[in-house]
Amino acid sequence: MSGGHLEARRGRGAAVLAAVVCALVACSNDPYPPGDEGALVYYSSFVDPPRTLDPATAYSSRAHAVTGAVYDTLLKYHYLKRPLELIPGLVESLPEVVDLGEGRSLYRFRLREDLLFHDDPCFELGGEGRRTREIESADVAYQIARLADPEVGSPVIEPFSNVLGFMDFAEALAERRGADPEFAALRAHEQYAAIGGMAGVRTPDRYALEIELARPYPQIVYWFAMEFTTPVPWEAIEYYDGEEGRPRFADHPVGCGPFQLTVYDKQARWVLEKSENWYGVRHPEWRAPAAVYPSDGTDEQRALGLLDRAGEPLPLIDRVEVRREKESIPRFTKFLQGYYDGSGIAKESFDQVIQDGALSPDMVDKGVFLSRTIEPVVFYLGFNMDDEIVGSADGEKSRKLRQAMSLVIDGEEFLRIFTNGRGMAAQSPLPPAIYGYDADYENAYRRVDVERAKQLMVEAGYPGGLDPSTGEALRLVFSSYNTTTAGLLQYQWYTQAWRQLGIDVEIEATNYNQFQEKVRRGALQVFEFGWGADYPDPENFLFLFWSEMSRVRHGGPNETNFSNEEFDRLFVSMKTRPNGPERLAEIRRLIEIVEEEAVWIPIFHRETYALYHGWIGQSLDYGISIPTYQFRSVDPALRTEKRADWNAPITWPAWLLLFAFVAVVAPGIVTYWKERQ
Repeated sequence: MSGGHLEARRGRGAAVLAAVVCALVACSNDPYPPGDEGALVYYSSFVDPPRTLDPATAYSSRAHAVTGAVYDTLLKYHYLKRPLELIPGLVESLPEVVDLGEGRSLYRFRLREDLLFHDDPCFELGGEGRRTREIESADVAYQIARLADPEVGSPVIEPFSNVLGFMDFAEALAERRGADPEFAALRAHEQYAAIGGMAGVRTPDRYALEIELARPYPQIVYWFAMEFTTPVPWEAIEYYDGEEGRPRFADHPVGCGPFQLTVYDKQARWVLEKSENWYGVRHPEWRAPAAVYPSDGTDEQRALGLLDRAGEPLPLIDRVEVRREKESIPRFTKFLQGYYDGSGIAKESFDQVIQDGALSPDMVDKGVFLSRTIEPVVFYLGFNMDDEIVGSADGEKSRKLRQAMSLVIDGEEFLRIFTNGRGMAAQSPLPPAIYGYDADYENAYRRVDVERAKQLMVEAGYPGGLDPSTGEALRLVFSSYNTTTAGLLQYQWYTQAWRQLGIDVEIEATNYNQFQEKVRRGALQVFEFGWGADYPDPENFLFLFWSEMSRVRHGGPNETNFSNEEFDRLFVSMKTRPNGPERLAEIRRLIEIVEEEAVWIPIFHRETYALYHGWIGQSLDYGISIPTYQFRSVDPALRTEKRADWNAPITWPAWLLLFAFVAVVAPGIVTYWKERQ
């Protein structure tokens, strides 16, 4: 054997040995970087990224998972009180409300002094070397002006049109831009100031804010607890324009909340870190209501451990790490390994995790706890009422078609097949816990009745599902934003139900942003969607059918573009009334109209089964799309210990490989030494 061949063999042997040693030593499959073992981090996941993080346009639970932590609001909700109760946030107290007569009212706020925005390079626009600045009432006024700005395209123009001068401001802005190129070239905040601002939004001094309503709209207080009215610095809007390597503002929020977005890879990962500029961190001595874990809870909450951190300054953690997981099984597997702190339950694993309505012994042994909540959420199938076939243009014919399609979709069966029975079959748009919900209400078109549905198809002009214009089966298109295998199975279940009526429905599934673009253009017929409460009032669900909220015509959340004169009249009356018999009667009639028109096929109200590891303190969700990261606590030492136990490496294959290596290589080594002697 030549020296060269021998050296090569020895080199290969060393490489194999090195691989074996690595296999034996590399014990961890931890996806996170070293050094996080003792960190106060909450680990979670997301499925798809939001379309935008601009607080003037972001209107989805996916976006609010980020914006709700990055942007703070004038008012907040008490963490533990149910029904939800408003408390002061960025302001010193709840607003003073002054009745001005003739339906007008004035809301007076006073911002806390010494509030700061997050550190960001954009503030150099206001002076070299600046990284932040104090928040002023003008920053809230600026954001409200952005809601009216036609170029921003906010979906909440209608509720804010109750503010005095809101629409006049929007019209004046558009007119001046069209007539004056020099004006249009100014920065947005300069344009707003140049036309005199908005009549109903005033800033008497640096910290005072007055909002005047031109007509009754008591629900306005809830909007002050949403990011639509958060302070926004003009510097961020001007700086983050997508030019010269800078991201767009829609992908780079600059807020004043308890967390700052420090990493944002839309396709893979985002990270929130505790902001040292947040008033709760800078001024713990204030003991501000929204910056301290509450001490006033129920005995039941105390027994669950929800008051264990009472009185402590927020946030309780330093970081939130969120990674993309499109499929439920890998996501749930990583939860079981301890790499995600909380999780839903993969459908395929439900029977192993939940037994007789409670956690299985295996889950209990792992220290997992279960949180169950019927959320104020409704999932539905919607019809685009602007469509020539399923929409309102064909009157009674299309109405009966929609009614027939509703009669063959079994909500209870859907829950059994696709959610393991988690949830309540929906009869109307209103979920439990929202005023006006009636547990005894039965929708005449949500009882499965195939024979009646077939008769309605005849009356609609589609006997046996045949389209008289083609002589073939009526063809429709079903659109969705879920492209997973599980989503496809669900859509096939819908289309098979409609096939009983002879209807041929094609499935078009795209990503979420593409789907939203189709909705915006009205380029769809039948679609699946869901809505969760932004605030605890029936207006927040029934406005989904108000013509002034049409997605195509007004950019609002009325995705079906439904328009009905009686509904509009009653809705305008209902939304301004206090709770009571008159309001309740109007709510019931509004629901009846939606039922008769079959605008939606309500499917279910979601019941969440949320699992958390024992190192996460007991937590409570608001039930609306506001994240609660600042209230979460973590025991990192326990997490590290459990991860090591649950992910102990299986080393016997490596030892077997080492034995094989020795058996193969040892004879060559013996021969080598013999030849050398």
